This record gives sequence, structure tokens and C-alpha cells, in this order.
Amino acid sequence: MRVLLVEDDHGVGGAIKDVLGARGHPVEWVTRGADALLRHRGADLVLLDLGLPDLSGLEVLRRLRRLASTPVLVLTAQGTHERDIVRGLRLGADDYLLKPVRMDELLARMEAVLRRTQHEGLPPAGRVQVNDIAIDLDTHLVTVAGAEVVLTKIEFEILAVLARKAGAAVSREQLLDEVWGDAYVAVSRTFDVHLSKLRKKLGQPSPLHNIRGFGYRLGT
Repeated sequence: MRVLLVEDDHGVGGAIKDVLGARGHPVEWVTRGADALLRHRGADLVLLDLGLPDLSGLEVLRRLRRLASTPVLVLTAQGTHERDIVRGLRLGADDYLLKPVRMDELLARMEAVLRRTQHEGLPPAGRVQVNDIAIDLDTHLVTVAGAEVVLTKIEFEILAVLARKAGAAVSREQLLDEVWGDAYVAVSRTFDVHLSKLRKKLGQPSPLHNIRGFGYRLGT
């Protein structure tokens, strides 16, 4: 299990990193929320402290949930207001644990979270059908009404992200993050150009729907 630990307390962070490493779980440890948003992609699970020096843990969680479905276990200090814990769960945290952390309980909670979420976020292999558009995620073959459509590498990657969640809303940040590897690099205008070309190639009426202020959806 690859773990991203987001904790600014060096005593707590060092102890968790050492214990998880000894149990065979590679840990990447960052102390700032901004670093968590840039380095979450390789993690199977995120351990997120709510009290961070640059961004609140709740804000990190909110932004992270627009980027990925990676399981998040929130670490909260004793005395944290119940309202903040509830808000964290509503923002998409999978579980929470009070500090000081008991290591055996932490490991048990991590394993339980992964068991519950192990089928989430895994890209389906094979064929996705949206109206008259067929997308083969293995061979990268795309057809519209039976006719093959030639897409560039970037166009296909954008389409593949949307196809894996066909019918569901995908944030603009998540598309940028999954295709370019960083939701915050200056590729916004480039992305718009690729998306416009992809939309034209898929024909009319467009199966790509814009969700104002959030992102996009493929299909109904």
C-alpha cells in the first residue's frame, strides 16, 4: 500500500512513516497541503492532517476530491470540533482517527478503508459505448456510427478519462491532472483547444456536455 502522509508535526509524521515503512508500506511524507495536491497521484491512500500551515486540511480534501477518488483517512487532534469532523466526512473523507494515533488502530483503519474502496477508481478495461460512439480503452480505437475516428494522443487521453466515468461529472481539474499530471500547470488554453477539436470529431449532437463552473460529462 503506497501512502501519502500529509502531516506538519515532525514527531507524529516521523513515527507514522517509520511504523508504516517497517510494515512494508512505502510512505511519501509532505508537510504542506499544496504539496499533497501535487503529489497524490501515486498513492493508494492519503493520511491527511486537518491542521496544516498553508491550507486547512478541509480545503485540501475539497480540492483533492475534485481531482481523484483516492481513499482519504483524516487525522484530527483531540478536541477538534465535531462539526469539522462531520464536514470532512461530507467532503469525501473515508474515515477519521483522533490523535495521538495508536499504530495498530491506524493500520486496521487503513486496511478497512482500502477494502471498502478497492474497486473504486480502477479504470474499466475494454469497450465503452456512449450513444453511437464506441471507445476501446485497450486498443485506443474510437468509432462514431461505425466509422473510425482518428484522435491525437492527448484527445484520446481526455476522452478516456471521461469514458471511464461515462454519465458522471468530471471536474476540469481532474482532467488536467490525469492527462497532464498536474492540475495547476499552465495548460488551460491548450486543454481548451484539444477539447474543442475532440468535440468536433465526435460529431453532433455533441456527447460532451459542459457543466458550468465544474467540468464536463460524457453522455447523458
